[in-house]
Amino acid sequence: MSAAFETLAAVNGNIGTIGYGIGVIGAGIGVGYIFGNGVQAIARQPEAAGLIRQNMLLGAALVEALALIGFVTPFIFS
Repeated sequence: MSAAFETLAAVNGNIGTIGYGIGVIGAGIGVGYIFGNGVQAIARQPEAAGLIRQNMLLGAALVEALALIGFVTPFIFS
C-alpha cells in the first residue's frame, strides 16, 4: 500500500511539470507569432513602426506573464 501511494505522489508532481512544459510551448509559439507579424507590419508600413513596436512589446509581455502564471500554478495547487 505504501509503494502505491509513493508512486501516485511521484506521478502527481510530474503532471505539474508536464503541464508547465505545455504552457511554455504555447507561450513560445505566441511570442513567435507576435514578433513575426510585427516585423511584417513594420516592413509594410515603416512610418507606423513606433506604434507597432509598442503593441508588439506589450503583447509579448502579456504572453510571458501568462507563462509565469502557468509556472506558479502547480506550486499553489500541490
